[in-house]
Amino acid sequence: MDHKLNLLRKSDAISQPNVNSGSRYQHVCLETATCTIPPHVLTSEEIEARLAPVYDRLSLPAGRLEMMTGIQERRFFDPGTKPGSISAQTVRKAVEKSQLDPNLFGALIHGSVCRDQMEPATATGVHAASGLPQSALVFDVSNACLGILNGVQIIAEMIEAGRIEVGVVVGTEVGRTLVEGTIDSLLHDSDVDRKRVKSDFASLTIGSGSAAIVLCHERHSQFGHKLLGGSWLADTTNNHLCQGGDNSDWSRDSRPRMNTDSEGLLNAGVALAEKTWTIFRRLMEWTNSDIQRVFTHQVGKAHRSLLMKSLGLEPDLDFPTVERFGNTGAAALPMALALGMESGFLNKGDRAALLGIGSGLNSLMYGLEW
Repeated sequence: MDHKLNLLRKSDAISQPNVNSGSRYQHVCLETATCTIPPHVLTSEEIEARLAPVYDRLSLPAGRLEMMTGIQERRFFDPGTKPGSISAQTVRKAVEKSQLDPNLFGALIHGSVCRDQMEPATATGVHAASGLPQSALVFDVSNACLGILNGVQIIAEMIEAGRIEVGVVVGTEVGRTLVEGTIDSLLHDSDVDRKRVKSDFASLTIGSGSAAIVLCHERHSQFGHKLLGGSWLADTTNNHLCQGGDNSDWSRDSRPRMNTDSEGLLNAGVALAEKTWTIFRRLMEWTNSDIQRVFTHQVGKAHRSLLMKSLGLEPDLDFPTVERFGNTGAAALPMALALGMESGFLNKGDRAALLGIGSGLNSLMYGLEW
């Protein structure tokens, strides 16, 4: 009987989230963040105009895409652009903006969903163009929309442990082929129905963008923007809700496709964020009233509205960008942070929370003191 009771206790412990799943930092500063905005604009209205034959056949109302997502437009780089070429530009801007000695950089991580090829790591080409030293660790991190934020996590842990002095994480998402491929699939598949259109709407929200974040030990910081720590939580039972990359079921061409249960992903993602938020505030010793700004993963207006309401946060604490750029994957939250910094959204003394959620499902939240 005692043996069975012990087994039940162990099972229960495994199923419960670890309230200490996080790290606090004493010496890490977020020195700068920057982004590269694509030049070409594609509006939701233009997408619907291309899908007019499908809309007419299924009697779908015009304006549906923007109404459901809040996305007015998304942006793309030139056709054929590889993410590494843009990431190289973004890294060079970030290093220059940080005003830190390039020889101090001990790590360069590439963290976007998109990459140049399977091998070698996209980070290698970015590093070759960056002017950073050979002594830097150079590698890719892949974790859906959390890749860049996971890069922040890795670099911060290395700085806090005294392994490196400075590091940079960068990523570039190129969503053109996904959006154009999805449009073509909807137009040329005679079996498309309303349910199929609904499941493909998430793919039509995708945009492109690039962002980089430089972290350093406080001894090198000019600005003193402290990265205080962060918490994380996983719910991998929902790894099936958003899957992309294997196009065998959706396409006859080589362009990527996504299969997304948008409603299921929304609800499961926000539920995971609520649990992570409880752990995060406990770790940071913050209440909601201690937080002046938040930066979220930008998916759509329904996601942001439900997330802010579920976490008990006022909507005006957030810096929204999804209306202009769409869902830019791992670059979404870092782009919002970079643009928020440039616009003066953050004031001296502000406490800010970075609220990351990625399909899989994973949630990662970080706290800043500006």
